[in-house]
Amino acid sequence: MNVFASVDEQLAVIRRGVEKIVPEEELSARLEASRKSGQPLRVKYGIDPTGIDVHLGHTVPLRKLRQFQELGHQAVIIIGNYTALVGDPSGRDQARAKRLTAEQVEQNARDYLTQVGKVVDLSKAEVHRNGDWFSRMSFADLLSLCGKVTVAQLLTRDDFAKRYAAQTAIYLHECLYPVMQAYDSVVIAADIELGGTEQLYSFMLARDLQKEPELVSQAQHFGVAACRDRVLPTGGLPQQIGLMSPILVGTDGVRRMGKSLGNYIGIAEAPYEQMKKFMQLPDAVMRMYFELLTSLPLAEVDEILAGHPRDAKLRLGQEVIRQYHPADIATEAADRWQREVGGGGLPEDIPIALIPTSALANGAVPAAVLLKVTGLVASSSDARRLIAQGGAYYSDDLVGITAHDQPIEVVDGLLIKAGKKKLARLKIDPTA
Repeated sequence: MNVFASVDEQLAVIRRGVEKIVPEEELSARLEASRKSGQPLRVKYGIDPTGIDVHLGHTVPLRKLRQFQELGHQAVIIIGNYTALVGDPSGRDQARAKRLTAEQVEQNARDYLTQVGKVVDLSKAEVHRNGDWFSRMSFADLLSLCGKVTVAQLLTRDDFAKRYAAQTAIYLHECLYPVMQAYDSVVIAADIELGGTEQLYSFMLARDLQKEPELVSQAQHFGVAACRDRVLPTGGLPQQIGLMSPILVGTDGVRRMGKSLGNYIGIAEAPYEQMKKFMQLPDAVMRMYFELLTSLPLAEVDEILAGHPRDAKLRLGQEVIRQYHPADIATEAADRWQREVGGGGLPEDIPIALIPTSALANGAVPAAVLLKVTGLVASSSDARRLIAQGGAYYSDDLVGITAHDQPIEVVDGLLIKAGKKKLARLKIDPTA
């Protein structure tokens, strides 16, 4: 596809997996004007480098950015190295306790771009750090910017409104965050901005700031040519359109995907680790994952979901994993899961447990003691309970252990299994 595709064809791609377009009535006209003029739309996505693991939740807007590239439009990535110093107040009920240093932010930015390059064609994208302009602003420039935003406007932002109502502290530097994010759209002359539904306030604030001739004139000094080339007779810029995607829920199926919640799938994770997480997804989130994370036609998705959930998850995992790894690696990850987990086989990476020679009596160890020494259970009482419940096994044939004092003959490589998932292979330590 390219910018000469019809407006309807472009809209079919753009609207997939999008929850809200504001204002939607402007999108068709903007696309039609772009198509007639041959001038690509400038599509902005901003990300603060506050960590180094890009996960599938981040890829939802990044995939949309790549789709705009394939339609012939200009991707503009903002690395928020200065907004990261402030800290995004979204979803927080208090200020970040510890802000990152400039050095940490820059290291994270480099790591982010490496991972973002797995989704977006960076060779055709503009990449800007917003410190390139905020570091050059004078105090007078800052006053001019802040003079365009009222406190009442800031308090309409959902997180600030909740904290104000709860009489929870809102620090002045936090109020700068949405203003800075909106000003980025002025500097780079954004036509469209991508993000989640929680970004509506900042997207609309950007529209207001893009109308201001004083701010546009100020922003023209920061070296982004589009800000000079797109100035309207009024002195302002064309106002951006906000494209908001739904928030991808994590592997728990409830909360938004996030590293701190432990419910994320990182795009840099090993393929087999990714596959295992896909196979643990609740059935209820499958359609969302297919729609937001793959390009499969939705009619085909419906057919897949009408079948067995396990098969659907295997297909989903392969479709997503092959976006970040070779296709044969994705297939191998699916085959390995079926072999080791789905088919009841043994994993390839079973940990080694050292057994001290001093623990052996005639080359054997009582079963309960062995389970504890290997670390597969926390205590002797846990071992006894597990054995009584029929949940302990030894050897590759998974022979059941029937008594807590059953002597288990220890040899190098002997497999011990506790419960459904805990495994160890024994190795005699002659030095202990």
